[in-house]
Amino acid sequence: MPKFVILLLLALTIIAGPHRFDSAARAAEIVCITSEDPDNYDAVTFLNGLAERQLRPAGHRVTILVGNQPKPTHFEGLVPAVRAADLLIVFVRRATPPQEQLDAIRGHLRAGRPLIGIRTANHGFVPSQNAPPPPSCAAWPEFTPEVLGCQNTGYETKGLPYTVARHPDVAADEPLLDGVDVDSIRGHQSLYLVLPLAADARPLLVGTAKDRQPPQPVAWTRIHPGEGRSKIFYTSLGAPQDVAGPAVPRLIVNAVNWALAGPPRP
Repeated sequence: MPKFVILLLLALTIIAGPHRFDSAARAAEIVCITSEDPDNYDAVTFLNGLAERQLRPAGHRVTILVGNQPKPTHFEGLVPAVRAADLLIVFVRRATPPQEQLDAIRGHLRAGRPLIGIRTANHGFVPSQNAPPPPSCAAWPEFTPEVLGCQNTGYETKGLPYTVARHPDVAADEPLLDGVDVDSIRGHQSLYLVLPLAADARPLLVGTAKDRQPPQPVAWTRIHPGEGRSKIFYTSLGAPQDVAGPAVPRLIVNAVNWALAGPPRP
């Protein structure tokens, strides 16, 4: 190969940057489940922006399913959309959909397809104690420990900011943190109490509020222990102020690439 061709290819590689998840380059069907709930941190706006600026330009097809308010929650078209999904993103709180919609999410996991949870997914299908779901609707409180691999036990601080840092066991070249300026991240809303994590969870970031110990994990991965062995990523970051800068959206895009890396689903 001529020397100038080699130099050109090298320059293009440098400009493009490292491809940490090469197999994620394939176009994927991504389905997002969210709602216009006023306590859901403007999730619909964030997911629309993520789709338009990062996911669709990368070639992915993105469907955003917005649940109705008030409850009972219904996500129009969820069952066929989830059946066709390569990746499911959950950013919804206290949803009470029909049983068949929750069963579709369970089927997604049994098929070994990945799932990403953002912020309120921590209590995504846990009904409010003050508003139990009607008989025609279903709840899934076990989603939090069994799928996300954490607890939902309240707040370390309610409405107070907190600092974010790498977990001490995370390698310096961790692909999921590639291009993420961790030092720039601040949690601007309540720090969720999520400990203890599942034994197989791998924390990436931790948050600390007013030097309270121990720090609470705010981003991690795990492999779902069910038959499908689905990849799971969760972050409790996601308030509008959290995602205003580039760091948290980049973290979530990295998680999308990580989740989709590997052979396409059957």
